Amino acid sequence: MKRAGVRRPTRRFWLIVALVGLFIIFDIGLFGWLIFRSLSQRELDRILLETRAEAQALAGRLHRSAEQTGGDLFTAIALEQETQTYIDSVLRQRRIVQTVEITDRNGVLVMKERRETQIAVPTPESARQESHPPELRPGAPRVATRTIERQETQELPALDLSTLDVTVPIGEFGSLRIGISQVEMQRRVTQLRLELLRQTTLIGSLTLTIVAGAFALIWILIRRGEKLERQAAESERLAYLGTLAAGLAHEIRNPLNSLNLNMQMLEEDLGNPSGDPTARRLLTITRAEIGRLERLVSDFLAYARPRALKLETVPAIDLLVAAREVLAVQAARRGADVRIHDESAEDCVRVDMEQIQQLLLNLLQNALNATEGTGRRPEIVLSTRRDGARVELSVRDNGRGIAEGERARLFEIFYSNRKGGTGLGLAIADRIAFAHGGSLSFESEEGYGSRFWVSLPLAEAPDEEHLPAS
Repeated sequence: MKRAGVRRPTRRFWLIVALVGLFIIFDIGLFGWLIFRSLSQRELDRILLETRAEAQALAGRLHRSAEQTGGDLFTAIALEQETQTYIDSVLRQRRIVQTVEITDRNGVLVMKERRETQIAVPTPESARQESHPPELRPGAPRVATRTIERQETQELPALDLSTLDVTVPIGEFGSLRIGISQVEMQRRVTQLRLELLRQTTLIGSLTLTIVAGAFALIWILIRRGEKLERQAAESERLAYLGTLAAGLAHEIRNPLNSLNLNMQMLEEDLGNPSGDPTARRLLTITRAEIGRLERLVSDFLAYARPRALKLETVPAIDLLVAAREVLAVQAARRGADVRIHDESAEDCVRVDMEQIQQLLLNLLQNALNATEGTGRRPEIVLSTRRDGARVELSVRDNGRGIAEGERARLFEIFYSNRKGGTGLGLAIADRIAFAHGGSLSFESEEGYGSRFWVSLPLAEAPDEEHLPAS
C-alpha cells in the first residue's frame, strides 16, 4: 500500500464534469437537428426550383409547337419528336421525376408518361401520315399507349406512387404537371441526414476531446495548487515547530545534563561491591530513560528543523551495505538473518549520505522490532532495483505485519504502534525521502510481514571518492 498523498478527485468536481459533458452532447445534438431541418427544407426547395425550371422550359417548347398547330396540344406533341425525346430523357435520368402530365385548356388529359408504365401517345410515323387528329371513340381518352423504358440498378418501392406536384401553364393552351417522387425525396433526405450525422459525430467527438483535455488540465492545476497550499502550510507548521523545538530542547537538555552528572556520581558511589543491587538496577533504568529522552529531543529537532542536504552521488547498493553493518551486532544478538539482494546493476543515486542512512537505519530497526515474538526466525531482506528513471531501496521482514486500522496513520508524527516508540521515526524518514525528490511507501500483510521502500531519482555516475580503487 502506498502512502496517501494527493486527495482523490472530489465527487462535486466529477459531477460538474458529467453535467458539462451531457450539456455539450445535448447542445451538439440540438444543433445538428436544427441544421438538419434547415438543410432538408433547402434540399426540398432546390429540387422544386430545378423541377419548376425544367417544367417551364418544356412548357415553353410545347407552347411554340401548339402555336404552329393551331393550339392543338395533342397534335403538337405527336409531331414534336424532340419534345418526346426530352420527356423520355427526364424520366430516365432524373430519379426524382415520377410522372409528366399534359392537359389542354379544358382539363382533358392529352399526355401522361410515368416511369416504367405503359402510357398512351401516337407514334411519330402514324402522326406524319395524318394531317389531323385521329378519330376517337365516343368517351375514349384522347391518348394512345406506349412504354417508357428506364434503366434502374434497384426496384423502386411501392410507395413511389405518392408524389409532389409542380404545375406550370402552357400559355393559354393548357398546363404541364410534373410529379416528384416522395420516396426518392425521402431517400435523398436520408442520405443528407447520414452525412450530417457523420459530420456532427466527428465534430462532437473533437469537441468532447478538447473539453476533456481542458478539464484534465484544470484538474492538474487544481492538484498543483492544493500541493502548493499543503507545502506552504507544512512550511509554516515546521517553522512554528522549529521555534518550539529549539526552546524545548534548550529547556529540557539543561536538566538532562544535570541528571546525567548526578547519575554518574551515584554510579561511582554504588559501583563498589557493597553497593545496594536494587539501587544499581534502578540507576540503570533511570540512565536508560534519560537516554531515551535525549533521543526524543534530538529526533524532534531533526523533524522540526531539517538541515540542508549535502548531496553526493553514490552506488545504491553501498547504502544498504552500510546500513547492515551498523546494525550487524544487534541483528546477530536477536538471531536475525539479514541478506542483501542487488538488482540495481550498479545504479547510483544522488543523496545526503547521513540522512539516507538515518532513513534506512530507521526502517531496518523497525523491521527488527517487528520480528520479535512471532515464533519464527527473523529474516530481513535489503534489496535495490531499477524502476525506470528511479532506484528503489527496500527493507522486507517476516514479522507480524501492520494491522489494517493502523496503516492510514503510520506516517503521522507522534503515532507509534510499538510500546515505547516515539512516533517520529517514520515521519522523519518520510520527510527525508521527500527532501530528496523521492517517496516512501509500504505494503503489509498482517501476520506475514511488511515491506518498506524508498524511491529515489536515478543519478548518472558516482563521485570519484566512491569509485572502487583500481
